[in-house]
Amino acid sequence: MTSSMKKLSPRTSFNAYVDTCFSSLKSLPSQGSAGQVTALHGRFIKLGISAERYIAVKLLVLYLHHRRSRESDQMRRDFDGSGVIVQNCLITASMERGDVDEARRLFDEMPERNEVSWTALVSGLMKCGRVEESMWYFWRSPFRNVVSWTAAISGLVQNGSSFDALKLFKELLESGVRPNSVTFTSLFRACSCTKEFSFGMCVLGFIVKAGLEHCVSISNSLITFFLRMREGEQARRIFDRMQKRDVVSWTAILDIYGEMGDLGEARRIFNEMPERNEVSWSAMIARYSQNGHPEEAVDLFLQMVRDGFTPTVSCLSCVISALADLKALRAGMSLHACVIMIGIAQDVYISSSLIDLYCKCQNTMTGRLLFDSMSLKNVVSWNSMISGYSLNGQMEEALELFENSPVRNQVTWNSIIAGYVESGQFDKAFEVVNKMLLLGEIPSESTFSSILCGCASTASIEKGKNFHAKAIKLDLESDLFLGTALTDMYAKCGDMCGAKQVFHRMPEKNECSWTAMIQGLAENGFAEESIALFEEMERNFSAAPNELMLLSVLFACSHSGLVDRGLQYFNAMEKVYGLKPNKRHYTCVVDMLSRSGCLSEAEEFIEAMPFPPEPNALAALLSACTKYRNDVIGERTAKKLWQLDAKDSAGFVLMSNIYASAGRWVNVENTRKLMKESGLKKSVGCSWVEVKNRIRPFYSEDKSHSQSAEIYGILDLLRLEMTASFEILPF
Repeated sequence: MTSSMKKLSPRTSFNAYVDTCFSSLKSLPSQGSAGQVTALHGRFIKLGISAERYIAVKLLVLYLHHRRSRESDQMRRDFDGSGVIVQNCLITASMERGDVDEARRLFDEMPERNEVSWTALVSGLMKCGRVEESMWYFWRSPFRNVVSWTAAISGLVQNGSSFDALKLFKELLESGVRPNSVTFTSLFRACSCTKEFSFGMCVLGFIVKAGLEHCVSISNSLITFFLRMREGEQARRIFDRMQKRDVVSWTAILDIYGEMGDLGEARRIFNEMPERNEVSWSAMIARYSQNGHPEEAVDLFLQMVRDGFTPTVSCLSCVISALADLKALRAGMSLHACVIMIGIAQDVYISSSLIDLYCKCQNTMTGRLLFDSMSLKNVVSWNSMISGYSLNGQMEEALELFENSPVRNQVTWNSIIAGYVESGQFDKAFEVVNKMLLLGEIPSESTFSSILCGCASTASIEKGKNFHAKAIKLDLESDLFLGTALTDMYAKCGDMCGAKQVFHRMPEKNECSWTAMIQGLAENGFAEESIALFEEMERNFSAAPNELMLLSVLFACSHSGLVDRGLQYFNAMEKVYGLKPNKRHYTCVVDMLSRSGCLSEAEEFIEAMPFPPEPNALAALLSACTKYRNDVIGERTAKKLWQLDAKDSAGFVLMSNIYASAGRWVNVENTRKLMKESGLKKSVGCSWVEVKNRIRPFYSEDKSHSQSAEIYGILDLLRLEMTASFEILPF
């Protein structure tokens, strides 16, 4: 800061020296401490330049900013005949402290006021969220020039009243005042917020007419405006045509590619930037974190700190979110300690991100302590804690917070619904959705995706159809994620016609959409169609196969007896698709070989696995041994299954069936005796029906239902009718 001051001497170049001193002062509000202000003030007194008007005013502002009342009072006394300037500084300082009453008192006591006085009050009240009061003073101001109009328009935008800002701009034009670059910058932000893109294009005409199209700040606003219009190419053209660019221009164009998901191009632009600031670093880090690249976000943050940049609150919030995704608790705790030292741990967004971190690392207790210690909570804070409890299956605690939440939005509702679905409490999830609809809340795509998952899990096709109809009414059917959820729901409910209709109507598809359809076809017995659809995707679409998709293809091959084809896909996973097979893929191959009678090959395949087999793999082979009556391989497999999972009764039951089919009744008796001694029971069969919007489960030989006598009576009647029908069938 002082290096440029040392190069000049007040004796050789007084004006230049004063300008340099003033530039040094301008950098202090965001960077310097009160001690640095005092040191500079002492230097200026020694050099005899402290009385220079704009240096003295700046010093007064800095002392007020740092709340140094003794120094600021002394400077006020030193001002002679400059009451308006001093009062304006005091009004601004009071507004910065949030002391609106003091600012108004100072304003009301002023013997005379100028345009700065009125604008300072209008702007300050806007920054404090007092929109109506601010506009009251604005309309009574005798000095309505472009600065005051712009302060009012900008303030309305900042307070979420963008439509009012657009109306005020029309009145500005009618008053004959000519807007400036700051006015237009605020207007484009208003148009973006309200999606009044046609109005924005009209404003663009004003800019060209005013000859401001090459203004850097306006060009930057236009880039952001076209980004909100999803006109990335137009935004890029504006950037390329700019005669002069600043760090904001580069950051805006970087953000365009980040918004489009092209992080490679965004990083290339970031690396090429001639100058970077905290905002550009934060933008790149945020995009990495939001697009599922938490490791890159953390690495870039560390590089930012090494390069000497100070992270902003939003940057730290994004990094904490990235650490939460990585479940890096220790690193997150270290960052938590840092934000406490800096003094921003009570920031609502930092605290909310920390709650999310601790909850994702299964430490809801610490998350709750943080939540309870927050002096100020907003809807994000409540959502973070509710979501944290839901994520960890603590639904009673989540519901209690949900009921006590002073404000709810779609995320609040989605968190509790998703929690019930994830924990298998589908009835409660349906109840919450019904309550949401009764209260007039509008479900989002995420709401429908979660509840349709519940419908799929319970095979509640009627409920699924009702939610589908609601989504159509809300014009959400074209959403990619909702379309995928609907495809999956219809497929899991066995309605493949409905699944196909939804799938083929989707305007765009991703890997998840294709997987849902391929898996649905495979699991519903349409193996050939499933494989054909997979091959069509490979030929005509850019979607890359994933692990679940190939598992579905292997499942289809298994259930259609296409062993050679299935083995080809399995062998191609690593060589062609770059995917390492996991235990589920190996289990599927064992099932495929076992179903086709290749028992020896299946046993050898299990022995050659790079990791211990899943119990399901051994169970598949053991089941096939029952079918093909191979008790030799069956005995070997059963022993391995018992060793691998001694608490599962499936191995005992299957082995007992093998012995029974071979007529080895002594072995059957011994197996059942061993099973009984181990304290194991055969898994009870379960089914359910939906009656009057309630799921009612039934277990084999279950008599706990209040109407079980009537139910079993109907079953006996059906059994008699089926037996009678069977006896009269011709052979």
